[in-house]
Amino acid sequence: MSAVDVLIRLSEIHVLPVVVIDDPGQAVPLARALVAGGVPCAEVTLRTPGAIEALLAMAGVPDFVVGCGTALSAEQVDASVEAGATFVVSPGLDESVADRCRALGVPHVPGVATATEVMRARAAGFAVQKFFPAAQLGGAAAISALAGPFPDLRFVPSGGVGLAEAASYRGDAVHSISTSWITPRDAVAAGRFDLVTDRARAFRDEVTA
Repeated sequence: MSAVDVLIRLSEIHVLPVVVIDDPGQAVPLARALVAGGVPCAEVTLRTPGAIEALLAMAGVPDFVVGCGTALSAEQVDASVEAGATFVVSPGLDESVADRCRALGVPHVPGVATATEVMRARAAGFAVQKFFPAAQLGGAAAISALAGPFPDLRFVPSGGVGLAEAASYRGDAVHSISTSWITPRDAVAAGRFDLVTDRARAFRDEVTA
């Protein structure tokens, strides 16, 4: 898929599970559990030694869209894209990360927390931006406020977004909703993929109802 197609697909799914994987052997069954729950995508955070291996495994699951999260350097972008990442998410805007994503033709979703940061990311060409940490910044109300002066942008709320908050992010300014609620780290480690499927289905029902 092209960069545009990847962003369109993520918007259609509208839910972006944030995944922390300790055992790469759990990656494929986790991806399949998400597919079964109607959420065929994941952002694999680069916080564990096995993250790249897990990303590589997920990239082999048919019709599954996988990207990397917490990308802080161009080197991490290189390793992730080589493993099959089709998008890159960062907690902020770093020019070296942004430039590498452009060079590789991979969509990048940089993090923003203020109107000034939104303007800088917009000037850099990013129409989809991660609003982080969403809960601490005012949640859906803050995104609605930003949508006023920036009607051409769409946001990916991330941070503190659980099932109870999901429905509040149904607004047009929301591109997709990033959440770790669907894939609790302990549940993944324990192989509770039935729980992941149930949570994926419940969360998507809340945001697409």
